[in-house]
Amino acid sequence: MSYSLSNEKPIFQQIRERIEDAILDELLQPEDRIPSTNEFAKEYQINPATAGKGVNELVDKGVIYKKRGVGMFVSTDARMILVSERKESFFAQHIEPLKKEATRLGISHEELQNMLQRG
Repeated sequence: MSYSLSNEKPIFQQIRERIEDAILDELLQPEDRIPSTNEFAKEYQINPATAGKGVNELVDKGVIYKKRGVGMFVSTDARMILVSERKESFFAQHIEPLKKEATRLGISHEELQNMLQRG
C-alpha cells in the first residue's frame, strides 16, 4: 500500500483515501488487516496521531473496525459503504454541474444522453 505523500491535501486525508481506494479496487478484501497507525507513521515519517486521524474517520464510517490488541480490519460492508458514498459525491461534483451547463446551453435530455453514449 506504499505511495508517496503530496502537499496538495492533508496527510491524514491522503492516508484515508489510499485505504478507500485499495478497498474499492479490491486490493483490500473484507477482513483483511490494514497497516497500523504506527506502521503508517514509520513508512511516511509522520506522527502516528496524523495517521490515526485518517484511520479513525474510516472507523467512524464503518469501513474498518478495530480488534483490540490485534489491529484494524476491513469490514464486510466496506466496499458497499464506499461505493454508495462515492456515487453521491460523483453526482454532486459531476452530474449536477453537467445538468446545469446542459440547461444553459439548451441541450435536451436526448442530446445529453447521446453525448454520454458517444463519450
